[in-house]
Amino acid sequence: MSGPDPDLDELVEHWTLLDDERDLVAGKRGGTRLAFVLLLKFFIRHGVFPRGRRDLPDAAVEFVARQVKVEPGELGLYDWSGRTIEYHRAQIRRHLGFRECSVEDLEKLTGWLAGEVGERERHPDVVRQELLARCREQRIESPAEGRVERAVRSALRQAEQALTVRIAARLPAGVADRLRAMVAAGAEDEDLPETSVLALVKSVPGNVSLESMLTEIRKLRTVQAAGLPGDLFDDVAPKVVAGWRARASVESPSHLREHPEPLMLTLLAALLHTRLREITDTLVDLLISTVHRIGARADRKVTEELVNAFKRVTGKENILFAIAEASLGRPDDAVRQVVFPAVSGGEQTLRELVHEYKTKGPVYRRTVQTTLKASYTNHYRRGLIELLEVLEFRSNNATHRPVLDALELIGRYAGVRLTYYPAGETVPTHKGVLGDWTPLVFADTTAGRRVVRGGVRDLHLPGATGPVAVQGDLGRWCGPVAQPRRGPPGRLRGPPRRALRRPAQAVGSDRVHRGPARTVAHRTRRSGRGPAEAWVVGDPRPGQAGRDQADRLRRRP
Repeated sequence: MSGPDPDLDELVEHWTLLDDERDLVAGKRGGTRLAFVLLLKFFIRHGVFPRGRRDLPDAAVEFVARQVKVEPGELGLYDWSGRTIEYHRAQIRRHLGFRECSVEDLEKLTGWLAGEVGERERHPDVVRQELLARCREQRIESPAEGRVERAVRSALRQAEQALTVRIAARLPAGVADRLRAMVAAGAEDEDLPETSVLALVKSVPGNVSLESMLTEIRKLRTVQAAGLPGDLFDDVAPKVVAGWRARASVESPSHLREHPEPLMLTLLAALLHTRLREITDTLVDLLISTVHRIGARADRKVTEELVNAFKRVTGKENILFAIAEASLGRPDDAVRQVVFPAVSGGEQTLRELVHEYKTKGPVYRRTVQTTLKASYTNHYRRGLIELLEVLEFRSNNATHRPVLDALELIGRYAGVRLTYYPAGETVPTHKGVLGDWTPLVFADTTAGRRVVRGGVRDLHLPGATGPVAVQGDLGRWCGPVAQPRRGPPGRLRGPPRRALRRPAQAVGSDRVHRGPARTVAHRTRRSGRGPAEAWVVGDPRPGQAGRDQADRLRRRP
């Protein structure tokens, strides 16, 4: 318990014998005098008496010995277990106004720990420090180590019981029934079937693919179907909810069923509550990654096709002269009989010449656009449309309003088979659907200029990864939100702050997280039971500019 030897500043601050304390050592001689002063200063420093010489730092013994003019070696003659030390302890308690910790005192301390500390802090070491600090405030000598550990365990157990009973009482009957069904005894407990609800909720996301997106969407709908109240854990510390979520994620249904019902329901509710945010985060990741993958694949596919097919034809002037000469010499004969033999390589050379012309810039861009459109229209369409149904996008910036209006339009016509939007429908446009993309969006028909439904859908879905807001239950993408407090403010955070010599920080201080795709998100609002709103800021492509922007946002006060 002694730890490292204190430095000179600590010795002066904590081991200096004061004037009003010198009266206590009057009449004491030798090792008894030295031991009494060490007992006194140790108790003032730690709130508990040393158990023996091993608890006293050597530097402190020498420092005190010089003050009382006693050789440090005489401390070895002191009896650490007899009547003398009991009398000295009682004398020190009277002087400082402390009392021994009785059974009644410890019961009160345990109840205080359970109500004021245990519901917000589940780490035994932190709870133990709070108990010792409370003893000092109440002028009670700290109990023996064994009694302290038993009190801490009892307080944590009582706090968890009170919390779980309160959380379970908030669950509507239908929600509680659905949670019980998740761990019903019908399923195999050792090897969970892939189709079970609990296994689906616990499963981790796969690689970026349509199948992963559909699985995460199904997972999110499953969690939402449980119908947990939005304010279920509003008065519970996030670290406590995280601890419950960790327990529920590793326990099998049979282990969960063995818990008391309030605890079982609370563990499952915490798992679903946390997974709702995690899955939403994953879907945002998948949306961004999928849009990037479609664009990258379109560029790569078209480039590979054109490079493999492209062979630059040399000597075009000679070919032109040979064709002209042969055509003028036999103007009435067939092309295959006159033109092809006049060119070295025949028909194949002419085909390569035509292909070289067609693979220039404008045609390449149109090919990329067509390939990109095909990816949205065919393979990824179902996943992205379903993603729009489970995520809500918002923006208070008029510049980005057309993207959100287009996403709303896509959602309205998601289940309708139409080639063109109705003539009276207002279709928002912006610079992303104009220019080179115009032929994919607008078509001239016998009924006039019409808007192609697929073109609007395929060009606006990537816009969902731009500077718009995702409305929903978000976790990693959001900054912290101040949690409701119970009990006296600052009680738990006081001793750690003093130990670290750091000023108090606001509970809800702003900070910015950077996601893996360079997209930065920040919680901007939370009201009542409503979901959080996170802003997806800037172009979500990797790069130094993105890292610089995230660093600037992180440093913003």
